[in-house]
Amino acid sequence: MSTPASRAPAPDPSAELRYTRGAVALHWTMAVLIVVVGVLGLLHDSWPRSTQKFWINLHALIGLLVWVLIVVRLAWRLRHPPPALPPEIGVLPRRLSYAVHLLLYVLVFVIPLVGIVTFVWHGRAFDFGLFRVDFGVRSNRAIFHPTEDLHGYLAYTLFTLIGIHLAAALWHQFVWRDRLLQRMWPAVAERSRTSR
Repeated sequence: MSTPASRAPAPDPSAELRYTRGAVALHWTMAVLIVVVGVLGLLHDSWPRSTQKFWINLHALIGLLVWVLIVVRLAWRLRHPPPALPPEIGVLPRRLSYAVHLLLYVLVFVIPLVGIVTFVWHGRAFDFGLFRVDFGVRSNRAIFHPTEDLHGYLAYTLFTLIGIHLAAALWHQFVWRDRLLQRMWPAVAERSRTSR
């Protein structure tokens, strides 16, 4: 008769190469929010005048949430270093990965801050539904116009880097077939754990 211990699945040897559940949750939550806030930003000039204030406020609130999450993510990263890359990953991909990730972190941290300056110097208040945060700043085109342009340029740079990041992940998955994507893909990680 087998004991419960003998029926337990064998440990997954690639588990130490995976990100923690917290890191995975933060990554995918931020990815979804960045897509949503990016789409709202791209549609900025398409909204009807009657609803434009609502959509701009929603864009700003999601941007604030992204900023809070990047701060949480950076704090998480300090306490939970990323898992080692598989040994078959070469030096150049490692260096490029580091550079792209560093730029992604910097941009996701800076873009909302520039957006806050733009929002406040447009003379707007953050409307959270139950309460409003109004800094009492009058609209000042000399400040909000250049920061609005900078906010947009930085966002396009972020979209480009996200495209490179996504293309590299797909290249690893479907061309090199090195299962690198599995490190950050919770469904794959759970399936491989339960199949053993």
